[in-house]
Amino acid sequence: MILIVDDDIAVRTSLGLLLKQAGYATRGAATPEEALRALQEVSPQLVLMDMNYSLDTSGHDGLDLLAKVKLLQPALPVILITGWGSITLAVEGMKAGAAEFVTKPWNNDALLQTIRTILDLAAQTGAAEPDEATLTRRQLDRQYDFKNIIGQDPHLLHVLRSVGQVAATDASVLIEGESGTGKELIAEAIHQNSQRRRQPFVKVNLGGISASLFESEMFGHRRGAFTDAKADRVGRFELANGGTIFLDEIGELDMGSQVKLLRVLQDRTYEVLGDSKPRRLDIRVICATNRDLAQEVREGRFREDLFYRINLITVRLPALRERPTDIPLLVQHFVDNLRATYNRPALKVNTRAMHWLREQPLPGNIRELKNLVERAVLVSGKDELGPEEFQAQFQKTPVKVTAAPGELPAVGSMTLDELEAQMIRKSMDHYAGNVSKVAKALGLSRGALYRRLEKYDIPFDVEKGNAALEG
Repeated sequence: MILIVDDDIAVRTSLGLLLKQAGYATRGAATPEEALRALQEVSPQLVLMDMNYSLDTSGHDGLDLLAKVKLLQPALPVILITGWGSITLAVEGMKAGAAEFVTKPWNNDALLQTIRTILDLAAQTGAAEPDEATLTRRQLDRQYDFKNIIGQDPHLLHVLRSVGQVAATDASVLIEGESGTGKELIAEAIHQNSQRRRQPFVKVNLGGISASLFESEMFGHRRGAFTDAKADRVGRFELANGGTIFLDEIGELDMGSQVKLLRVLQDRTYEVLGDSKPRRLDIRVICATNRDLAQEVREGRFREDLFYRINLITVRLPALRERPTDIPLLVQHFVDNLRATYNRPALKVNTRAMHWLREQPLPGNIRELKNLVERAVLVSGKDELGPEEFQAQFQKTPVKVTAAPGELPAVGSMTLDELEAQMIRKSMDHYAGNVSKVAKALGLSRGALYRRLEKYDIPFDVEKGNAALEG
């Protein structure tokens, strides 16, 4: 049963009919006092609660009721109903224990999806869970599809269990973790274990999209919508409709784009540039960041309302140094792939090398380990790799090339990745960080250059790049 608390009889009636048609039993309450009496008489599965019950529209009476509800039934999920202009108030409610908030006027389909998601999460939380101390990778693999994720460290298994449980719902998920920890693989695992697995999974690197192109990239545009719109373009949200959209590096998004994204995530509607007809979205949203978004919110660089909208569930990926027992498994996995890639069936890593690798800090995490293994394989030319082969490639700074101008470095002195990284660094220095000029000089698109800047951890100024484009 769902308890509907609102002082407007029209709202209670409308919601009651909608939920009845969806198969839910409901009970209405017009005042906070009625709501509290109802909680003592019945045990609802969920509460839909308005924020205002008097002429004073500050919302404090709603927050007071929420506090009393959570005191009586701490595990009872509550969805707040508020006007768009009161989202700040709704965020206060989220901090006080509300599960989610919806804005008036609500979209029926989006509201029903939110209710299903919250009820599914509550059911998952209440389900019997295996003892973490005895949880094994084999147990997880019997329940879920994690074939692309390597490891069996307890820290990772705890994450995978949470991922498997959350995947069955439509909850928005925020994946936090350092660069190179495998956030994209976790996002793919959530999608593959969800009911949307046969629908599109669309990946978007928000760090590579300038503020001026955000709406065109995400929502699409019609021909002639702006000066360079020579043809219709399908946006990323439309491509992902019915499935899952993965918004990587969401912490890089500028404040203006954050507002536009919040609108879409809240209303589940968007407009194509050049076409004023609103379009509905049926989509699951997964976000990832290597930043501390809570700290970004405190410092005013990330919207608090968007933060609470995207992190209904937060998954934190451990750094590789927190799961050192998985390093040999990852190394073996990379070596198995390289055997096939380079047709070297005798390729292997000896035990001494495995021990040495486990002791390294690897700030670049899995990505750094993979690059280190591949460099050692390519440069050493040996079939059995020992610590010496990895030590020779384990460099914290880029290789310094002493070749004369116009000459290539000596064979074996650096890999193609290192050569590419050094060329990009030199170009960034030469053009004072102007991303457009660097991309043009290197024959790359801006998006391709952004991906390489991220891959090689080359710092760049997004605002400067955007200004260069707009100028």
